[in-house]
Amino acid sequence: MPKVKTNRVKYPEGWELIEPTLRELQAKMREAENDPHDGKRKCETLWPIFKIAHQKSRYIFDLYHRRKEISKELYEFCLDQGYADQALIAKWKKPGYERLCCLRCIQPRDHNFATTCVCRVPQHLREEKVIECVHCGCKGCASGD
Repeated sequence: MPKVKTNRVKYPEGWELIEPTLRELQAKMREAENDPHDGKRKCETLWPIFKIAHQKSRYIFDLYHRRKEISKELYEFCLDQGYADQALIAKWKKPGYERLCCLRCIQPRDHNFATTCVCRVPQHLREEKVIECVHCGCKGCASGD
């Protein structure tokens, strides 16, 4: 008789410490996805989703890299299970990208003249002092701000 596959996931040690926060962020994400988007621009409907995804990734990144409160095994488990954006965290480790809001802001194919997003320009170099990124609603994620 063939083996029956189960979807049981073995949670690493320390999972119970971060689970409540991740569940809370998951609930916020579900709420943001189901939120009505009447009267909003097309791009504005995705802004809360980008913010919550950034918040989840930053939470896990800070726990492992800055505060060193979780193990490498738990960190890799969170990345593998999709609790954090692995590509975004990889960019945060590089100099100049420590405050990056989303990956769309640095992709030249998504912008005019093959450049990066306006939110990547440091505040002291901007002509307009108050700006909002079209992709994620960020008000500025340049490292020099």
